[in-house]
Amino acid sequence: MAAQTEVLPPDPDDESDGGGPIKSFLEHLEDLRWTLVKVSVSVAIGMIICLSGSNYIFDFLFWPLKKAQEKRTTDEPQIALIIGTNQLAKFAATNFPLAGMPTNKDSFYRVAPLEIGTNHVLAIVPEPNPPKEATYGMRVSVQVLGPAEAFNVAIQIMIYGGFTIAAPLIIFFLGQFILPALHVHEKRFLFQLAGFASLLFFAGVAFCYFVMMVVTLSATVGFAKWLGLGADIWRATEYISFMCWFMLGMGISFQLPLVLLTLVKIGLLDSSRLSRFRSYFYVGILVIAGFVTPDGNPLTMLLMAAPLVALYELTVAIAWWGERKAKSLATLNKE
Repeated sequence: MAAQTEVLPPDPDDESDGGGPIKSFLEHLEDLRWTLVKVSVSVAIGMIICLSGSNYIFDFLFWPLKKAQEKRTTDEPQIALIIGTNQLAKFAATNFPLAGMPTNKDSFYRVAPLEIGTNHVLAIVPEPNPPKEATYGMRVSVQVLGPAEAFNVAIQIMIYGGFTIAAPLIIFFLGQFILPALHVHEKRFLFQLAGFASLLFFAGVAFCYFVMMVVTLSATVGFAKWLGLGADIWRATEYISFMCWFMLGMGISFQLPLVLLTLVKIGLLDSSRLSRFRSYFYVGILVIAGFVTPDGNPLTMLLMAAPLVALYELTVAIAWWGERKAKSLATLNKE
């Protein structure tokens, strides 16, 4: 008579398969509740930190504007009039034809008191050492234009900065809640996915902050002047929203290779299909850039689309290399 094998029920504390202990629905709800509490506390602490360091955050957000102001918006020589430490006016040299004033290069003059005999008059004298701000190609003042706008600016800084600072802790706490239920190979894939996603996101944000924003802000002022509109005063709330959403949109757009490679990995796409659909993806990238670009400037849209096109071509190359490597391994296994 054959011996019967006793089938034992699964041990709820057995974690050998990497799937974690089996918990009831109420236990999962309790874990979720504590996860949400820890996430909320992290965001609140991040908001407090951002509110206390608002001046440093403002300096960070205004750096691209300062760099954009250093760029010239016209090749025409300019004349700047300075009074004290402020620039009184700046206009084309051809519009101020006085004897002795050069019209082939930028000139700087200061309004200063001058003693003539027993009288004191205000005169325009050459300024050999103008302040740095006077050499800027454009001047934009970011201001609050309402009694409650300063409060709104502080709220924006708290929300955007709070979630940014708390993002690593949010990911860590969510990982604590999700990872115990995954198997070993699933955890490994999730770690790789999170690492590449973070790298691409910060690469997109850095490209937007150091390259795109300087060009975009300069082009925006130049376009306004071309239309005959003034661009000397910007609302603080609109400027901060513009900066934050633009960097966020660029960081998300840089996830394109990760999305495509994931589709390749699960078999929905391959290198030949990516190559065949290249023209359609190019059009799609331009459409995405048009929606994500806040100002709708064609130059900004093309500048945003260029790295996405490069990332797409890199994705095609990686997919082709992966398929070639897989075929080589399959051939070796057959031999």
